[in-house]
Parts: sequence; structure tokens; C-alpha cells
Amino acid sequence: MTTSGNRRGLAGALVALLVAEVVFAFAYAVSAGWGWQQLVDNFVLTNALMALTFGLCGAVIAWHRPANPIGWLFLADGIGHATTPFADALAHVVDSQLAQQVLVTVSLAAWPWSIGLFLPLALLLFPDGRLLSPRWRWAATGIVVTSPLFVLEMSGSGESVSSDLPRGYLTLPNFDALQPLWTATEIRNLVAILLAIVCLALRYRHADEVGRRQLLWLLLASVVAILFITPWSLVAGTPILVLLAIPLIPVAVAVAIVRYQLLDIRLVVSRALTWALLSLVAIGIYAALVAVLDSLIASQVGRSAAVTVFVALIIAPVLPRLQQLVDRALYGDRHDPARVASRVGEQLSAGLPGVVAAIRSALRLPYAGLTVDGAVVASDGAVGSSVVPLELSYGGEVVGLLEVGVRSGESGLSAADRSVLGLVAVPLAVAVHATRLSAELQASREKLVAAREEERRRLRRDLHDGLGPTLTGVAFSADAAANLVAVDSDRAVELLARLRADTRAAITDVRRLVDDLRPPALDELGLIGALRQRADQMSIRADGTAIQVDVAAEDLPTLPAALEVAAYRIATEALTNVVRHARASSAVLTLRCGSQLEIEVTDDGAPNGPWRPGVGLQAMRERASELGGTFQAGPTDRGGHVQATIPVQTVEVP
Repeated sequence: MTTSGNRRGLAGALVALLVAEVVFAFAYAVSAGWGWQQLVDNFVLTNALMALTFGLCGAVIAWHRPANPIGWLFLADGIGHATTPFADALAHVVDSQLAQQVLVTVSLAAWPWSIGLFLPLALLLFPDGRLLSPRWRWAATGIVVTSPLFVLEMSGSGESVSSDLPRGYLTLPNFDALQPLWTATEIRNLVAILLAIVCLALRYRHADEVGRRQLLWLLLASVVAILFITPWSLVAGTPILVLLAIPLIPVAVAVAIVRYQLLDIRLVVSRALTWALLSLVAIGIYAALVAVLDSLIASQVGRSAAVTVFVALIIAPVLPRLQQLVDRALYGDRHDPARVASRVGEQLSAGLPGVVAAIRSALRLPYAGLTVDGAVVASDGAVGSSVVPLELSYGGEVVGLLEVGVRSGESGLSAADRSVLGLVAVPLAVAVHATRLSAELQASREKLVAAREEERRRLRRDLHDGLGPTLTGVAFSADAAANLVAVDSDRAVELLARLRADTRAAITDVRRLVDDLRPPALDELGLIGALRQRADQMSIRADGTAIQVDVAAEDLPTLPAALEVAAYRIATEALTNVVRHARASSAVLTLRCGSQLEIEVTDDGAPNGPWRPGVGLQAMRERASELGGTFQAGPTDRGGHVQATIPVQTVEVP
């Protein structure tokens, strides 16, 4: 068998031993004729139930999580509770006084280990079986080392659980004289439990969604147990059966470790915490009022009724506020949308990841993610089985999706959750839109830089490969002609003729480079004049057929140089496409200028299917986009249509 199999077998054997002890104790009680009250008064019923719950829950944990020591601690706790009634019953059966003394000693010393050692140590290790940090080793060591004190206190008096049995062997002769030690032992038990509670609180504070869900199970059980046990500790005459609430703790621990996904108990915990706190407040108020009214109001007046009325009047306004505080601890600030919006606003400067994390933290959600253009740009938490997408809209356009995880045990988002998310969706959509604009601006800048560097590379290549060699040849020809003027005039004349041709070629190259930088017609004729000149040049196709090209334009304000060049290039490229590719008899170029410069080219060519994007269309689109404009092109029922719209920033002429 494997190590895991051996541990499971051991867990099964311990459970069998525990059940056998409980069965034997009840069998003896029935045979001895014990009634219900005697079973309760002798703690047989409470010890048996605690033994079964701690033992069985410990076995479940040890079976599913053999490496987790909590299961084995609960098994030991259950055996401790089961051994007390078992040893007591067996002591009544045996005849030997020596054996009876041994069994009485075992009965008295068995159950204190459960309360003083196994339970607080298990809570200290909950839920993964490891200490919160190495600094907590001192707490675990202190609990282990001081646990025998409680055992000695419970068995040192030597008083047997039954009057017909002898005293145990651990009887201390000066037991009463050691009362300060026993008081310190009781304080030690309280400190051990408080340490475990502090450790659990720290775990909850730093835990993820799964860890908090596990801790809430234990929290619920602890609240219920406190509600029952507190009256037993403070109010005389409270039935012993309230101790039966303690077994809820191992049940909750077992569920938290093995099946914490079973359901979401946040709402239950919220209500339980409220009523627990309210009950403690009520008990405190009741005790204080009883003490005061005892000296002021005679018993004939009806003190209890007066106290009840006072407590009710004081508690009534406290409950809503108490419920609000507990709900905030479990569900965050979903009932305070303004607070959530404020937290989200504080994180806007930190970027989208900080905003998403703030939303998840504010609403205690298991997951929150932001999707833009099909990609997750920010997320926080673990994606669960159920995620609800919420659209983020800006200016009537969906700019992204906010995806939030549904809490375990809930079928969807509550109305309160949706209300808060709807409120924070507005600034989040603005942030997403601003982020997209920033990304697009950065991409545009990168394109501009790339285009500028490409233009520089082209100029360098043209100067180096074209104009450079030409000018070098001119220089060599001039030197050669100068040397031959005196000795060979004919050859010198021939060189001068070649020099003249090379110089003209160089001038042509320079003009071509200058024209590529900025068409000279723009400076000579203006944008409208340059376009009309270009339209006239395009009125005859390469095959000799004519096409009528008209330019319709109003007076334009002085435009930035970059805008003029872009408009000229877009318009001439669109007209070139019409002349080359469209079977049109006429084309119209229209320019309109307001807050935007609109360039429109239409033709009457017959539609021949969708246009395939080529170099010309891509160049026009990029020129418009570089200046923050838009571009559309394609066939229509009446012919081809090209339209570019570019924002205008007018320039004053000095």
C-alpha cells in the first residue's frame, strides 16, 4: 500500500475505535437504566456527540487530505471525548479497585487534551495545515507545552465522575492551595483560543477569494457556537445541551477544507454575525440595566419587564447599522456606490490594472477583467465557472467589456452589484477610450517617424546614386576640358558639350527631388489652381480617349503646408485611379472647407465589384490618418466615390 493508503487505513481504524467507545458507553448507560437527564448531567451525551463529530469530520479530512494535520488533530480530539464516557462506563463494569482507579484517571484526563491542545492547535493551522508564518511557531509551541496544565487541573482534584467510584491516581493533596495556578490555566485556555482567532483574522485579511470562502465556514460555525455558549457561561441555569453547538466547528472545518465550493454562505454569515454581535450587546445592556434597576426599582414594579422594554428600545436602531457594518466586511462597498466610484477614481491615474483591481476589491468579487478589442488588457483574481460581461460604451460605441466573476453559490449578479458596476462603468469607459486614443496616437507617431526615416533614406539614395555621380562627372569633365583647351580645342569643346548635358541632368534630378518634397504648383498656383492644372493634364488618357475632369471648389482659407500637400496628393491619386482604372466619361473633384477640409472625387464609371485595396488606396488612407482625418472609398450605384475628411487648423498669414 502507498503512504496515502496507509494513512487512510489508520484513519478508518481510529474512527472504528472511537465509535466502539461511544457504543460501549451508551450500552452501559442503557443497561444501568440511566435516563435522559442522567445522560445529560454526566456529560455522556455531550461527550459522545463531540466525539462523533470531531472524529468523523477528522476522518473525512484525513481521508481526502492525508497530509493535512488538522484531520488527525480532530481524530485525536474525538478519541479524547469518546474515551471519557468509555472509561467511566468500563470502571463501573470491572471489579478491581486498581483498575477502577486507572480508568477514573483516564476518564478525567482524556477530554481536557481535546479542549486544551487539539482544538486550538487545529484552529491555528486552519485551513492548509501550516502555520501562518514562522513567527507563529512560538504560539504553537506554547500551546503544546502548557496543555498538560489543563489536564492536571481537571484530574488533580481526584473527584470521580460517579460517587460509587474511587478517586483517580492524579489526585493532588494541595489542590485548593494551587488555585492561582488553575486560574492561570483558565487564562491560558482563553489566550490559546484568542491566538487562534487572531491568526484566523490575519489569514482572512491576506487570503484570496478561495481562502476567504474557507474561513467563512469556520466563522459561521464559531458565531453560532458563541451564541449558544455565551448564555451558558454568563447565565446560571442554562441547559448543558447548549454545548452541542460546539460540534458545528468540526463540521464547518471539514466542509471548508474538502467542499468549500458547496455554496456561498456570505449572506448567512452576514446575518449570523449581526445577530451574534447584537446578542452580545443585548446581554451587556441587560446585565448593566439589571444592576442599576435592582437598586432603583422594587421587584413589585416588574423589573424584568422594564429591562426588556429598555433593551428593545436601545437595540432597535442599532440593528440596521450593525447589519451595514457586517455587510461591508463581506460584500465590500456595494451598498455605497459613491465610495466605490471614489476608489475607482483614485486608481485611474495608476492605469487600467489598478482600476480593475479596485473594482474587484470594492465589491469582494472573485474575478474582474477588462477586455478591449478582443484582448484582456487587465485582470485581477481567478476566473471562475461563471463570468458576466458588461459592455462599456463611450459616445454610443462599445469600447470594451468589463467581465466580473459571479460569487460561488449565486446564479448571477444582484441588483445592487449591477447598480454599482453601472456607475463605475462610465469613468472606466472614458479611461478605456483615452487609453485607445493614446495607443492610436503613439502608433500614428511611430508611423510618422517611420515615414520620415523612409523619406530620408530615399533622399539619401537618390542623392548618392543619382545626383552624386552626375556632379562628380561634371567636375571631372570640367577639369579635363580645362586641361585640353590649349592642346586640343576640339576635344575640349566635346567635353564642354557633355558637361552641359550632365549639368542639365543634375538640374532635372534636383527639380525632381524638390517636387517630391512639395509640388511647386502649390506655391505658384495655390491648392485649387494646382489641382485644376493637374485635372487639365489628365483630360486625355494614355490610349488617346478623352475624359472630362471638373474641379468644384470654394475659396479656401490659408491652410497648413502639411494639409495642402496631403489634400493635393489624395486628390491627384484619386483622379489618377479614375483615369487609369474606371470606365468613366467624367469625374468631379469637389473641395469643401469648414472646420474640416473635405475632398471628394466622384465618377460615372460602371460598378465592377468591390474595390481591392492597393498601394494607391492605402497611401491615401495613411495620408488622411496621419492628420487625424478619415478616408472612405468604394463603388456606388452611380459610379466610384472617394472621400477624405481632415480637420483644419487655419494659419494666419503674416
